Formats: sequence, structure tokens, C-alpha cells
Amino acid sequence: MSKPEHVVVVGGGIIGACSAWYLAEAGYEVTILEQAKFGRQASHGNCGYVSPSHVMPLARPGQVLRGLRGMLSSETALRIDPSRILSLAPWLLQFASRCNMKAVMESGQACHPLLQSSAQLYRELFENQGLEVDWHEDGLLFVYRDEHEFREYEESDAWLRKHFGVAAEPYRGAALTELEPALKPGLAGAWLYRCDGHLRPDRLMSELRRILTAAGVQILEETPLESLQQTKGRATAVVTPSGPIEADHVVVATGAWTPLLHEQLGVRLPIQPGKGYSITMGRPERCAWLPMILEECHVAITPFADGYRVGSTMEFSGYDASLNRKRLDYLRKGAAEYLLDPLGDPVTEEWCGWRPMTSDGIPRIGQAPRCRNVWIAAGHSMLGLSMGTGTGKLVAELISGQQPHLDPVPYRIS
Repeated sequence: MSKPEHVVVVGGGIIGACSAWYLAEAGYEVTILEQAKFGRQASHGNCGYVSPSHVMPLARPGQVLRGLRGMLSSETALRIDPSRILSLAPWLLQFASRCNMKAVMESGQACHPLLQSSAQLYRELFENQGLEVDWHEDGLLFVYRDEHEFREYEESDAWLRKHFGVAAEPYRGAALTELEPALKPGLAGAWLYRCDGHLRPDRLMSELRRILTAAGVQILEETPLESLQQTKGRATAVVTPSGPIEADHVVVATGAWTPLLHEQLGVRLPIQPGKGYSITMGRPERCAWLPMILEECHVAITPFADGYRVGSTMEFSGYDASLNRKRLDYLRKGAAEYLLDPLGDPVTEEWCGWRPMTSDGIPRIGQAPRCRNVWIAAGHSMLGLSMGTGTGKLVAELISGQQPHLDPVPYRIS
């Protein structure tokens, strides 16, 4: 029997891990290179949502005004560092051009199949592999304090229902506090998307590492990619500080770092690092049982079996890895506006990580222009976890030449 082809996956986050899993399932020898620790970047401290409901991209009507406010105040969910405006200008102009419903529809048509596929593939993976990830399918609650905002969202829900079959249930008054007793009385209302689920991201990554190792996947931590050895339009090896590693195929799943590899890949992708924050702590006395997004402040709440996470916000401040205390305080204040017991003790982690934000909200999955055996899977914006399994399966299908389970055209690199 011939030796299986070797695939090097660059990036040990959710996209790289899922790609490695489906490649190993397809019979490839797989090595993962991670420049830091496996699963410790954006895949670690996010809010853990698997959200088929998240069809609409960040670029939508009204976001340009919110972005301008975010340059003037730290008390907004979307924060743009004014000192970064010049370097961000090309991306921001592309983003602004997408803030219309025609572009929103285009992005939704691209993302909806990948979200649906991933949700189903997660269920199959959890069942078939026995992953213990604190998985719940109770839905996701979009909560409003303001009556006008609550009523206005009805148009968005109707749009999602009409075009994508994604529908929410409205809750108001006593029905809302009966559904979720942790919420303060007197809120305007909430919309429940029962199609969504949630899990504990760090446990997902730990469990993925377990099954990857059992499947023979080699994981090399603190091993950054320095360059690609190329011959006649093909990559023959990835070069690391420890030397070259020969490869028949290379998958670049490097998230927000992908634009820094543009010379190796032969393409400049419209990706910017969008910093998100989270605080992980013990469960409050009156702990929410449903995950929820507190819409006016865009703060997300995730209850775990043995913990609790408050997270979200979007900060465009380049590759600045520092924790901004004002952003953490923003999360605490936002939670306090909606919840009877907004915080718990003790605080076990304060975290930030970079999301790979594309200007149009569409991930890029396909061949790199410079090398026909190099594949890119990046730019999943805030939905890397929600799109992880579908992306990984699609990557494996494209490399192996199988019939893709999704139309790959919307994600093409060109």
C-alpha cells in the first residue's frame, strides 16, 4: 500500500483542528503547527455559541454610524482606535460599502449553508466520538431593554424567517421572566432562537485534541510557520525554526494572523483583527440557564455547568494583545443592566483574543493563488466556532477531490 499523503495544517484553533479531523478521517497523515499553544487563541475564551441564527453579518445598515460613535467613546460595544484609522481605512471603506441589504443578503446566502452544516456536524461529532463539552441545545435569547429596539428587531426576524427559515419566538413581560428568571423584571422583551446551542470552548478544544491524537494527528506547539518552500507552483515543505517539514498539501487556518502571510500566499485577504473580551467566573446565585445576548450593549452571557462567562465587544486596535480594563468594565456594566445577579465569584480568567473579521462577513475557503496545493481557511469573523465543523469537512473534500457537501464558490479566495 502507498504511503498516505501528508497534510500540514498551520493553525491550532477550531478551524485548523476541524480541518485536521476530517482530513485524518479521509485517510491523510496530518500534522498541526501552532505558533503558541493548541486551542488557546480565539478558540479559547469566546462565548461558545453554535449559532445557525447568526446569518446577518456585522456589516449591515446602521453600522457606519455605530463605528463613528465607537471612535469617540469607550462606552460602546464597537470600539475603533482613532490612531488606527489610516491603516484601517481600506478595510473600513470595504465594510461601509457592504452596509446595505443587498450585500447583507449576499453574505447571508454564503454563511447560512455553512452554519447549518456545522450545527449538524457538531451533533454527529459529539454523538459518534463521545465528546464531553458541556453541550446544550436550549437556544439563544436576544434580550432588549428598549421597547423600540425590541419591536424594530421584528423586521430582522421576519427577514430571516422569509429568506432562510430561521425563526425566533418573542417573549414579553411575565412570560419572559418565567422563561428566564435571572432577568430583571420590566425589560421590553426577548427573541428566542431555539435552533442555537452552546458549549464550553476550552473543553471542546481539549476534546478535539484528544480525538486528534488518537487518530494519529501530530500536534506541534510553539512552532510558527516561517515560510513555504515552493517549486513550480507547489509548496513542497513548510519551514519552521526547527527546520522544514515536507508536505503534499498545506492548510492555512491562521485566523486573524492570515493577512501577515500575504507574501507567502500571494493574496491580501480583507481580514482585520477584531479584539473580543470575556470574563470567566463562578456561577452567580441566580444564574441564567439560557445563553443570551443583551442587545443594546451587545454583551453576551453563557452559563456553564460549573462556571459562567460574560463576553463579546468588538475592538479594532490592530495586533494589540493587551487587556483593556475599560472593555472588561464595559462587560460588567452591561450585564448589570439586565440581570438580577450579573456576576459570580471567583473570577477565574480575564481574556481577550482576535477574531478574523472580513469586511463582508464571508469566510475565505479555497486554494491560494500562488500554490495550487496550499489551501486557505480563514476569515470567519465572529463565527469561527459556529462554522468550524462545516469548514473542516469542506477543506477535506476540496483537497481529496470529493464532491463538496456545500457549494464552495461563495468562499473562493478570488
